Amino acid sequence: MTDTVTRRRPLNSTAASLLGFLHEGPMSGWDLATQAQHRIGDFWTITQSQVYRELSSMDTAGLVTKGERGARERTPYRITDTGRAAFAEWIARDPGAETIRVPLLLTLSFGEHLDPAHRDRIIAANKDIHQTRLDHYLDEDPTALAPHQRATLEFGIAYERAVLQWFDRLPGIFAATPS
Repeated sequence: MTDTVTRRRPLNSTAASLLGFLHEGPMSGWDLATQAQHRIGDFWTITQSQVYRELSSMDTAGLVTKGERGARERTPYRITDTGRAAFAEWIARDPGAETIRVPLLLTLSFGEHLDPAHRDRIIAANKDIHQTRLDHYLDEDPTALAPHQRATLEFGIAYERAVLQWFDRLPGIFAATPS
């Protein structure tokens, strides 16, 4: 006797995050990409093309349903019961260890091949990015956020402060490095 239960493949994190946003109500691909950039863009990158590719796959898999095309040619998607169940499975799993992918660190690991003035310009530009991000986080009203979103915001603030302190230590690190 063969097993007639159809097993779906586990959700990837991009699809799961889109389903998470769809719990809040119907959204178009454009709305989802905008929401992702605003809410999780500083720590999880989702491109517009990924959003549309995942929506198409999720529609085929029955995780979302496509609504009627509306204003500005935007098509709203709604999460289905199957989508809610898949999201529930995903959110209940152990997320695993994070992977750090920081382009600046990769470049600095080979910094002996950089002209020091160019290295310093790269560092200054990246420091500005982190300062801007911290300023943005500090402008948020944590009391207006749900507890889990507040926890994420507080992580972002602590992270950006730590990175900025590291930037401030770099001149001493470079000065102490034998040439």
